[in-house]
Amino acid sequence: MSSLGAAFRLAWAGWILTREGVIAALPGDELYGLPRFGWRVARLLTRRRAIGRGRSERLAQAVARLGPSYVKLGQFLATRPDVVGNDIALDLALLQDRMRTFPQEQSIVAIEASLGRTIDDLYVRLGDPVAAASIAQVHWAEVAHSDSVSKVAVKVIRPGVRKAFFRDLESFFLAARLQERYIPYTRRLRPVEVTQTLAETTKIEMDLRLEAAALSELGENTKNDPGFRVPSVDWERTGRDVLTLEWVDGVKMSDIEGLRAAGHDLKLIAANLIQSFLRHTLRDGFFHADMHPGNLFVEDDGTIVAVDLGIAGRLDKKERRFLAEILYGFITRDYFRVAEVHFEAGYVPRHFNVAGFAQAIRAIGEPIHGQPAETISMARLLTLLFEVTEIFDMQTRPELVLLQKTMVVVEGVARTLDPAFNMWKTSEPVVSHWIKDNLGPRGMLADARDGANALLTLARQAPDLAARTERLSREIDLMAEHGLRFDPATANAIGKAEARHTRSGRVALWVIALTLVWIAVQLA
Repeated sequence: MSSLGAAFRLAWAGWILTREGVIAALPGDELYGLPRFGWRVARLLTRRRAIGRGRSERLAQAVARLGPSYVKLGQFLATRPDVVGNDIALDLALLQDRMRTFPQEQSIVAIEASLGRTIDDLYVRLGDPVAAASIAQVHWAEVAHSDSVSKVAVKVIRPGVRKAFFRDLESFFLAARLQERYIPYTRRLRPVEVTQTLAETTKIEMDLRLEAAALSELGENTKNDPGFRVPSVDWERTGRDVLTLEWVDGVKMSDIEGLRAAGHDLKLIAANLIQSFLRHTLRDGFFHADMHPGNLFVEDDGTIVAVDLGIAGRLDKKERRFLAEILYGFITRDYFRVAEVHFEAGYVPRHFNVAGFAQAIRAIGEPIHGQPAETISMARLLTLLFEVTEIFDMQTRPELVLLQKTMVVVEGVARTLDPAFNMWKTSEPVVSHWIKDNLGPRGMLADARDGANALLTLARQAPDLAARTERLSREIDLMAEHGLRFDPATANAIGKAEARHTRSGRVALWVIALTLVWIAVQLA
């Protein structure tokens, strides 16, 4: 019954997307066969009032009708241009996460239940909501201290949002499984894994303690950085459903005229923003992954304050080295080294030729060197790089795609502040400093120290490893003698799982087909 309900909800979502003209707005001229026929039918079923709208407006209208879960899905897919394409990702990035506010009484109930204290014990005053999104809304409030009262921001989870999201998540998983089964060329994008990532990231967003922890970590990383900070967390008034933060007084970075009126140097702010982002990415391996202008404030002294850390990105040392080396390789036109880095990192299958891959990299790099520095986009370079790697079967790397998406947004904000912004000149001090510290003699010493620590850890585990090796050897001997066997419970579970997936797929297709027939009858 759960699969049946998911299929009905999926069919309904498809109908809404069709009626609002989203399907018709896709580039169907490039399709052929049954998909092209479906696209033509979708054009006929589009509402008249949707025909005159642009694709972004159609998406916004459809998502508004489908509800908060689809707002979150659209925003998540905006971070995955490898899955939906760059044009669609840009449209999705324009989705405004603005929902109706819910009554203050419901916020009070959620706060008291989450913190186990009365609202009067927690706050001197809880004000009206100042913003509302798909997952939570924000109130202003006042907190009493021993000798003063301070203003704070209180973020509260939207009532019932978890239940609604996980109900719709069933439909998302069903669509992903159908895509993997019936559209083979998209399996490289791993749609089921992408949906699982959506489930995990949204589950994290719905626990405000984890956002508080991310803010705390980024705050520690940047405490000595010039011109950048995040608001402090009031842990006493933070729980799963409520997050209390320092109130930020500043001008939103989306308000260009307001920044000018406040006397800020826009070129300096743009440079500070890019250098801060690269510093967090390369130095710390932990970055704010939702740095659109609405989440960035500028204080009176020019300090950038980033809020809303529901989405964060992480890069381990290998990914950071990969990023630094490819950027440095493009700057020095060492395309063979850029290709080698891809192979060393294991991103491109070994059966491809390094020289052939270097040739494809050259096709990206050479046009860049003929342009003025201020017109070269680092984000565009990474986008082209990912497009080329598709030809060489490079598997999707979610952490790198999230980095590329964030870089597109941050670079776009910088160019809004300064149209003549020189990305390479601004980023060079941060990138070169990281390369000197991590790829030079100092970096080699650090790698040697890490290697020695790894060997020491391995030596300590040697007795346990020897015992495991002996057990594995005996099991392999038994397998060679008697063959590979499953116990009855395992074989039965495999059979049931396969039957369930096959049956659910057939049921979903029938439900969708019958729904479309019903819609056609209603329109007749």
